[in-house]
Amino acid sequence: MGFPGLPQPPAEGWPWPLRLLHAPPGLLRLDHVGGALLLLLGLAALLRWSWLWRHRARGIPPGPTPWPVVGNFGFVLLPPFLRRKSWLQRRATAAGVEPSALGPQLLLADLAQIYGNVFSFFIGHYLVVVLSDFQSVREALVQQAEIFSDRPRVPLVSLVTKEKGGPEFPQRGSFCDPMEGKGTWHQWRASTWSASGGRKLLCDEGIVFAHYGPVWRQQRKFSHATLRHFGLGKLSLEPKIIEEFKYVKEEMQKHGEDPFNPFPILNNAVSNIICSLCFGQRFDYTNSEFKKMLNLMSRALEICLNTQLLLVNICSWLYYLPFGPFKELRQIEKDITTFLKKIIKDHQESLDVENPQDFIDMYLLHVDEERKNNSNSSFNEDYLFYIIGDLFIAGTDTTTNSLLWCLLYMSLNPDIQEKVHEEIERVIGAERVPSLTDKAQMPYTEATIMEVQRLTVVVPLAIPHMTSEKTVLQGYTIPKGTVILPNLWSVHRDPAIWEKPDEFYPNRFLDEQGQLIKKETFIPFGIVKSKENP
Repeated sequence: MGFPGLPQPPAEGWPWPLRLLHAPPGLLRLDHVGGALLLLLGLAALLRWSWLWRHRARGIPPGPTPWPVVGNFGFVLLPPFLRRKSWLQRRATAAGVEPSALGPQLLLADLAQIYGNVFSFFIGHYLVVVLSDFQSVREALVQQAEIFSDRPRVPLVSLVTKEKGGPEFPQRGSFCDPMEGKGTWHQWRASTWSASGGRKLLCDEGIVFAHYGPVWRQQRKFSHATLRHFGLGKLSLEPKIIEEFKYVKEEMQKHGEDPFNPFPILNNAVSNIICSLCFGQRFDYTNSEFKKMLNLMSRALEICLNTQLLLVNICSWLYYLPFGPFKELRQIEKDITTFLKKIIKDHQESLDVENPQDFIDMYLLHVDEERKNNSNSSFNEDYLFYIIGDLFIAGTDTTTNSLLWCLLYMSLNPDIQEKVHEEIERVIGAERVPSLTDKAQMPYTEATIMEVQRLTVVVPLAIPHMTSEKTVLQGYTIPKGTVILPNLWSVHRDPAIWEKPDEFYPNRFLDEQGQLIKKETFIPFGIVKSKENP
């Protein structure tokens, strides 16, 4: 194949694409054809990425340049010898730790120093915008709450939860998705068909990851009211807490003066308080099923933060790989499902409609009531399962970690520990147990707890939000469907707000009279629109 009338150079030394064009008909080799197809596919992917980049890059916040296809997760694909030279490795070396020990909030805070308090990066071709200061967080989650209140569809979460949902008919848009589902983030598995042929809703991400809309509001309202009914945030829960911490005291005293790890004891105690609300019972610390469930949940959280598993959010098929953390996570989810489904079944069999004992009983009664009056109700046994999972993961992990951080900071600061002890002795004494009614008389103790929460922020990156329409934030264009990631750790280490932000100093929350100061910039669990935040 050449140009008529011109001498043809020897083809042996040509690159294979040119040799392919030069080859006589019928002599094309299979590897040449395969290589050509790969080349064309690669060029198509690059052109697609280039189009997406030009289309999305207009006015969005600045950020690091993404790689084609994988976005800013490219460093994960680097071979080890190159990864050691990467920015991530240099940051870890400067901190004196392994890269895996660096929390993502630290890495994102570093990027904010380079690109500003509002910056962007890509996970695959999905745009993520990070908010690193109080002003941008408040503007997004309070002043533009209706636009920023949606949740992104996290592929890893959806893959995990769909194992439990039963038959489904995937669709775009639903009662769960007010955005009519445009784009991959919005392809929401929202409905199934009941045995009788009627339609029912099944938003399988519980409350934490559910889309903002009618279903989320219904489920959140019911859950909040029911938990309040059983004492959450009220004095009526105190007897259960006091009872549980008697067991904590006994377990700790068994160690005498020997060093020990307080995590399993505190984790058992916090989990048992949640069990009393959800299941109407507590478990003995030696109960094998209880211990197994707690270990499984801790392990699931640990490996879900594994870099390899995060790649599932780019390539969903990786979730089904038959080895490593992928296989382990699938088995953990099956075991947790078996445990929780059994508890729900036991409640169904022993349900006393006249005397509901816990959250599960109340939910099951509400399911029966809704089925009689509303065929399209979002209340069903599947959603109950997801809500229980939310309560355990969100409640146990954050509370346990807060207690552990308090113990650590008291150990590291004996002078502050002594002041807290003096206030406890003065207000409570040694003969009675503490009560929520003592809180108003113990400003230094409360300020100390607040300072621990400020420095540690047990949820350093708030649950991701997503924009339901195109908007402008801090002068930048934020497209519809953008994932919003508030970095609460950065907010609480901002030197523009906090004097000497890296120091442990409880007095920053006290006035000259020693009374507690409420700071609007103190948001360890995030910020929502309310009467106080119009």
